[in-house]
Amino acid sequence: MDNRSIISEGKTTNEAIDNGLKKLNVSKNMVDIKVLESEDKRSFFSILSPRIVKVQLTLKENKVNDSYLKKDRKEIELSEEEQKKAKDNIEIFLKEFISKVSESAEYSIDMSKNGLNIYLKDKKLGCLIGYRGETLYALQNILSSVASKGIENRVRVILDIEGYKEKRQKALEDLADKLAKTVIRTKKSVTLEPMQAYERKIIHTKLQENNMVETRSIGEEPRRKIVISLRRK
Repeated sequence: MDNRSIISEGKTTNEAIDNGLKKLNVSKNMVDIKVLESEDKRSFFSILSPRIVKVQLTLKENKVNDSYLKKDRKEIELSEEEQKKAKDNIEIFLKEFISKVSESAEYSIDMSKNGLNIYLKDKKLGCLIGYRGETLYALQNILSSVASKGIENRVRVILDIEGYKEKRQKALEDLADKLAKTVIRTKKSVTLEPMQAYERKIIHTKLQENNMVETRSIGEEPRRKIVISLRRK
């Protein structure tokens, strides 16, 4: 279970839900609710036992309050020594790795207490981006593991290749606007194809300011997708 979900208990379903909402400090429309143990499912042998109802509350991706996420997720801060160690680890890896992919490729590494930002530059590195960034994000995870060698905490690495992320964000924002207009015109919901979490976040964020439509995520990873529909009044 990730940090978007909690399991809450109560004597009734409503009490269990209310307890969970208080813990998350959110309203009911900001969560998906799944009853794990109903008040109706009580056997003869448990009739004298205290009644406990369990529910799972999961924050909806497009409804999460930024302040909640910042409060709940503590950023790991790296010391200057850890930053340098992480950068040294990456440089050793990249020098050998890039030499086998492109002799003309260049890279830069920016250090901060929150992690490393790595930028690779060379048009020949398109093969490292892959279909909609899948290869890029796989490489980013590898680099995070490499950077973390000899360091107690996992180092956060953000990788970009030839400005791909900025271009992809612009494309997704344009797509979001286009599909929102389609939903408003046809009054029918639109379901997008599965996307990675960072791509879904771009679309959710882009359409948050649109008063005519709303977004939600459905399905399970890695096939999770976005639904755009008319905003309920």
